[in-house]
Amino acid sequence: MNEQLEQALAQIAEEKGISREEIIEMIEASLAAAFRKDFGDKDQNIVVKFNPEDLSAKIYDEKTVVPIAQEEIEDQQKEISIDEAQSWQKGVKAGEVVSKEITPTDGMEFGRIAAQTAKQVIIQKLREAERNMQFSDFKAKERTLINGIIQRVEGDTVLVDLGKAVGILFPSEQIRGEKYDVGQRVKVLILHVEPTSKGPKITLSRSHPDMVRKLFELEVPEIFNGTVEIKAVAREAGSRSKIAVTSNQEGIDPIGACVGQKGTRVQTVMAELGGEKIDIIEWSDDAVKFIANALSPAKILNVQLNAEEQEAQIGVLEDQLSLAIGKSGQNVRLAARLTGWKIDIASEGGSSEAAPTDEEAPETTEQEIVEDTSEQTEQVAEAVEETPEPSAEEKTSDEE
Repeated sequence: MNEQLEQALAQIAEEKGISREEIIEMIEASLAAAFRKDFGDKDQNIVVKFNPEDLSAKIYDEKTVVPIAQEEIEDQQKEISIDEAQSWQKGVKAGEVVSKEITPTDGMEFGRIAAQTAKQVIIQKLREAERNMQFSDFKAKERTLINGIIQRVEGDTVLVDLGKAVGILFPSEQIRGEKYDVGQRVKVLILHVEPTSKGPKITLSRSHPDMVRKLFELEVPEIFNGTVEIKAVAREAGSRSKIAVTSNQEGIDPIGACVGQKGTRVQTVMAELGGEKIDIIEWSDDAVKFIANALSPAKILNVQLNAEEQEAQIGVLEDQLSLAIGKSGQNVRLAARLTGWKIDIASEGGSSEAAPTDEEAPETTEQEIVEDTSEQTEQVAEAVEETPEPSAEEKTSDEE
């Protein structure tokens, strides 16, 4: 193979993250566009076969055989009748693809406009391949944590540099009261990735319950290897979270594993979340025990369940009522989300407090998030588009 071409292919493949075969296909598409500009006919479907070994190219007119008369064919460029196809290749049948070589015998020399057309085609193909590669990479990372750098703050919306792309952290996905400064390193959850004509749209989050789940997976080896499992997470970002854990191996304390020696593991997670308090309780398949644990640190006297209505009546001592309810009803609200039961707490004195289930007080769904942020997406779209892509030299230096 030509040494210069080989070096160019290797360099582009490394910089753009696409295969050598894809680059050759782009070269063929660009040559087809150039040939069509200078030599082609409007009824020809130009296909180029490029040989990188000797840098030669053969040009073909490729069509699909259809079982109708030639004059009845609507798409003369891509279709051909059986009778006409017989002159190209004997014995062809309807549905098959036939091709005829139309390479000029005296060689090809493209004009300036055709050469510019070829250049534009290959640049466009490279950008499309790079966008598709970026989308595939980040789509595979949905619901995982990634480190980024705050690139820009547009109003309440934060743009985060993720290396190969820029993600958007909308106000609804930020931790309440958290401040973001340009150049600050931040750990974010890739919430969802959508393909667009200008590259993947990456929505990030720091307030989603999975943020807590993934941070514990990083800090607790027992969770990462499956010995300890997080069964449920309820969260009010920036204030308090409750997680229910269980052990899949006898002799392992799930709560102790998450807390760590002298609380080091849970404190690391809390620090990453700006001091957000985290309650770790033991999960149980016994609904009575699970609900009682979820209302920790309050001491529960009794639990009565109504399975049909998915309601739980909780009895507590008078001095435990405020503790069970929590500040502004937070403790009972999180317990209801964690367990999936509507919880009604009553003291021996007769006063009671109810917490709605997620059905009555639903959390924002991902679909609602997408709809609520559609206007914000339009506002920051121009900012994202204007964000300069790192040059090949910058990428190479970063990798080094």
